[in-house]
Amino acid sequence: MPVLQNNLLTSSCSMTYCKTWSNFATMTSSERDAFLMESFPADFQWATSSESFKVEGGWSEGGKGETIWDRFGHEGLASVNQTADLACDSFHKVDYDVYLLRGLHVNNYQFSISWARIFPSGHRGSQSEKGAVYYDKLINALIESGIQPVVTLYHWDLPQALQDYGGWTNTSIVEAFKDYADFCFSRFGDRVKTWNTFSSPWVVSHAGYGTGKHPPGVKDYVVASYQVTHNLLKSHAEAWHVYNDKYRMKQGGKVGIALNSDWAEPMDPSRPEDIAAADRYLQFMLGWFAHPIFVDGDYPATLKTQVEEKRRECPHSEPARLPVFTSEERKRIHGTADFLGLNHYTSRLVNKSDGGCTPGIQGVGDLQAHVDPSWSSTASDWIYSAPWGLRRLLNYISAEYLNVTKVPIHITGNGMPTEHSGDTFNDTSRIEYMRSYINEALKAIHLDGVNVQQFTVQSLMDGFEGPQGYSKRFGLHHVNFDLPDRPRTPKQSAYFYSQVIEKNGFASKSLMVPAPELKNIRSNKVSSMPPSTVPSQAMDVWRKFSKQSKFQRKLYHYGTFPKALLITP
Repeated sequence: MPVLQNNLLTSSCSMTYCKTWSNFATMTSSERDAFLMESFPADFQWATSSESFKVEGGWSEGGKGETIWDRFGHEGLASVNQTADLACDSFHKVDYDVYLLRGLHVNNYQFSISWARIFPSGHRGSQSEKGAVYYDKLINALIESGIQPVVTLYHWDLPQALQDYGGWTNTSIVEAFKDYADFCFSRFGDRVKTWNTFSSPWVVSHAGYGTGKHPPGVKDYVVASYQVTHNLLKSHAEAWHVYNDKYRMKQGGKVGIALNSDWAEPMDPSRPEDIAAADRYLQFMLGWFAHPIFVDGDYPATLKTQVEEKRRECPHSEPARLPVFTSEERKRIHGTADFLGLNHYTSRLVNKSDGGCTPGIQGVGDLQAHVDPSWSSTASDWIYSAPWGLRRLLNYISAEYLNVTKVPIHITGNGMPTEHSGDTFNDTSRIEYMRSYINEALKAIHLDGVNVQQFTVQSLMDGFEGPQGYSKRFGLHHVNFDLPDRPRTPKQSAYFYSQVIEKNGFASKSLMVPAPELKNIRSNKVSSMPPSTVPSQAMDVWRKFSKQSKFQRKLYHYGTFPKALLITP
């Protein structure tokens, strides 16, 4: 019997993981990395994204309440005491940002609403009309430009007033989020047709209430982290039901959730226990949220079994307390998504390890996660480029979660950061990362039949990256944070992405022909390159002037006249 087949028979990994992994495990590296010169489906959706606390600024304007990220910055917990008080100043630059989006030719723009800008205290009674008007303006400008708004209701920035009462650990937050979602559907749903309830909720549970590296800084991976996930899942379900019951028939939109997950590969494919550990890694990250929503309303059996075993092993130092859904709650949660959103950035090599009585995914899961030193690194210490992992993860998701419901996958986040210093405009490493990951999504569609309908590149522009402040740059556009007006300038990756979108993939000649190299751009001056020419083709010029909208006509043009131009009396 072949070694691979024997390992699968003797491992305790799930049928879906074993089958998915084995389908790709025998590939040579050249087969795995072969580039597919094909187009995406004609109706494929291209997007880029932003998150409210990373770009908006205006932290106390228009009646906005304090968020946990405002508090985090003001307590000096971000890099070199940086804050998101001004960030990219998108609160005052709607026209500017939409102009950049027009240049990229994206179909969709995914952004998040700041709960505290709508309800400063987290509750409807504190509603700020000025906050709602800001999002009205953004949504209207997008639609006027032929760009569909994709709205995330919650991307980590909880109103501090709710956190003061326990935040996501307090069961009352389920009703508060339901009320907030109801208002957003009612106010914006006539124009917004795609909603994410949450983006990367695993990060909220893991980093916000487990390790404490994100605000609110709670370090409780035994109880709080699991209770938070419990309340997040119930909140998501209630928001979906509100839309389904009150708004779907009239508005005709879709509501899903954007879950983050790495791909997990066994560190030693010859060891059955490593194969099983890789499967557990996915269940503890993706399955923690996806299984209740897409399978049966409850946590994965593997997760529940591991927690129970650890409780028996560790009677004096309980490493995890997993809440239990009632039968009614399971029914309420199951099937509450019109699509599965996926935020994916990297992969991990996983091996079996005795976690003892240590809390957290690696301790309770009896595993260790690693990266291959041959994978390309990025400015982030957790993102390493392993593009082939995306194709495998998409296949796994399709088989594990969508084989019955058949809802589509939206890739709601993919990208990598570069350093804030050096040549930040000629970001060739980001171009190669994007090119490879987008192509792996294309392979999953064409070669594997996975129903992927959208690809979202993170992010439209550089922003405030939490604990890293402004030191890590995810943007397709450079933002000069040294100047108060926060000018934006397209990077090479913006030109590249616009070419991919215009060609709808890679079917024609190579897309690695660079845009004009951006030389002699200094960070302390506004670029002489117009921030809107992405790319500058004759057809785009014709389109711009033949179909100008009101906001285009009033835009101020940043630039300089040619040196040879003489102005005479």
